[in-house]
Amino acid sequence: MEKKSSWFLKNKYWVLRHGRSIPNEKGLIVSSLDNGVLEEFQLASAGVNQAQAAGLAFQKQLKEKNIPLENVRICYSPFSRTRHTSKEVASVLNLPFEGPQTKVMEELRERFFGPSFELQTHDKYAEIWALDENDPFMGTEGGESVADVVSRLAIAMETLEKEFQGCAVLVVSHGDPLQILQTILHAAKQHNGPAEDLVSRIQAVKVPSILSQHRKFALETGELRPIL
Repeated sequence: MEKKSSWFLKNKYWVLRHGRSIPNEKGLIVSSLDNGVLEEFQLASAGVNQAQAAGLAFQKQLKEKNIPLENVRICYSPFSRTRHTSKEVASVLNLPFEGPQTKVMEELRERFFGPSFELQTHDKYAEIWALDENDPFMGTEGGESVADVVSRLAIAMETLEKEFQGCAVLVVSHGDPLQILQTILHAAKQHNGPAEDLVSRIQAVKVPSILSQHRKFALETGELRPIL
């Protein structure tokens, strides 16, 4: 059974949604890269506590699996809330945040929901997710569809698999990207077609019936979860 769960990946992966952020507390959608990198949208104090707790939980799981710290890689979205979360986790693990074991990846950024949703209230998410269920290849005007996010996450995974081997990779990102990432990796794991490499497997499962169900893999702020 263990063999089946890891046969197409060279690394072990965990996902971590950023801790509770200032936009979370204000109930605002902050999804554009220009806004997302601003320090005013980093973690709230509760989010710092969540990030530190996630770091301790990750540390415990590493020890349980006998994974040495030198094999750990922290890869994160450039948004201030994910950078802040990653910095707190690195501190718990006693890893230098600007060192070779951390990597910022633009492909892990928040899903851009479009200019008409930017800085609007969280109740707008319901509209977006209803659209996803109806057609995950259709985004809001000027925004990313689920399929668009899959395309860049496939690039991110391909990069990680090429750069690292036998590592414990912590992917620090956002709600929608992480639930979409889990959706496609879970489906790729179950895929029995002829495609062997990871990107081909992801492309094979990039279909509406799978992508429309990404909310099943939702994470709370500060939630750590091992995948595959």
